[in-house]
Amino acid sequence: MKLRLWPRSLVAQLLLAVAAALFVAQAVNLVLLERGQRQQALANGGGMAVARIIDALERDRRGRGDARGDPGGDPSQELYRIPKHRIQDTPFVPPPLARPHPDLARHVTDQLEAAGIAADRVDAWVTPHRRHAVKVRGAGPARIAIVSAKVGERYVAVRVWVAGEGNRLQGFLIWQTLSLYVLLLVPILLIAWRAAQPLRALTQAVRRDPAGDGPPLLEEGPSDVRDVIAAFNASRARIGAMLADKDRMLGAVGHDLRTPLASLRVRVEAVEDDALREKMIATIDEMTAMLTDILALARSGSGKEAPERYDPATLLAQLGEEYRAMGKAVAGPEALSPLPALTGRPLLVRRALRNLVDNALAYAGGAALLAEVTAGELRLVVRDAGPGIDPARLADLVEPFARGEASRNRATGGAGLGLAIASVLAEGEGGRLDLANREGRQGLDAAVVLPVN
Repeated sequence: MKLRLWPRSLVAQLLLAVAAALFVAQAVNLVLLERGQRQQALANGGGMAVARIIDALERDRRGRGDARGDPGGDPSQELYRIPKHRIQDTPFVPPPLARPHPDLARHVTDQLEAAGIAADRVDAWVTPHRRHAVKVRGAGPARIAIVSAKVGERYVAVRVWVAGEGNRLQGFLIWQTLSLYVLLLVPILLIAWRAAQPLRALTQAVRRDPAGDGPPLLEEGPSDVRDVIAAFNASRARIGAMLADKDRMLGAVGHDLRTPLASLRVRVEAVEDDALREKMIATIDEMTAMLTDILALARSGSGKEAPERYDPATLLAQLGEEYRAMGKAVAGPEALSPLPALTGRPLLVRRALRNLVDNALAYAGGAALLAEVTAGELRLVVRDAGPGIDPARLADLVEPFARGEASRNRATGGAGLGLAIASVLAEGEGGRLDLANREGRQGLDAAVVLPVN
């Protein structure tokens, strides 16, 4: 299964974008604050170390003593007892467990150079000894740092305090980020939901009945969304008016054409030549049937039937009984498991299935009715045992006047409008028409696929 990292809905996309931007901003903020805290700690500790080194050198120059501490003690441990500094002639040995601190050493070197003191070498160490009384905001307890500088032939070592790691700063930023998520994402969620709800209603209206006679959608939400809904309402009203004009025109055309055809048939009855009369009557009947099919295709899906809740199993059973009462070879439906009820226009669904059954009877001599539920869809299947359809032509045969039989004889294939009408009717109910050859082309499965409510 393919993992989607970017959500589909507007609300989820907006929340994810804001959350990601906020996370990046807080991460950058953390890096900058930690850098500033580190520079502040270096400035405080390094400045104090430079001041004490200069003071020690000045004392040594004036001969006030070298602050060596108690003689005979461990020089590395005496710094914990000496308040400020120590001067000696040998390199300073750092205390046990001390870690080098190169950033502090570089800072002290730069500060000494700025003060005009040339140090041959500067080393710095930080020890595990802590002092909770010295704190920097957002940082942990201060630690003892030892700075050693070789100036001339003398080694000066001083003790300073350096702020600890910023663990508290990280915790503060985490708390701040969570608070910002609540303060920002909740209002954004409400605003996005307010914009998305009317859009969902608009989407459902477009899918359900884009040119219906129902009441206009309520214009709500932000101004941009209200403008879209207003434009849809106006467009649907115009489409409805055009469809109504089309229906009136088709009704007039059908009436005007049927009347002369009926009159012509009456006159043809007076023809004495029986063979000629039968051919003329057959031609007139073909013209009448073709006119009926064309009008049915043009009016498909535009019926005035109100949507209602119906049982598809009952609809299939009634359709099978209707054909068997006329002596047609239509089997089924077999004993069906309970099917989900549908909401729609059952007469349109019946018309679509009737066209599929008529096609099966014309091409295969018989049909079977089945129903199955798969992946949230209900498939009402008309199955036959005929020759099937060339796979290359499956998509073409739902087009008007496309026929699976090469001749133009209506007795062997009709006008080529049955599948087109069934497809339009299925789409009018929010579904589709599926055509599929059974394995080995042992017949055709023509299914009206409808979404389960």
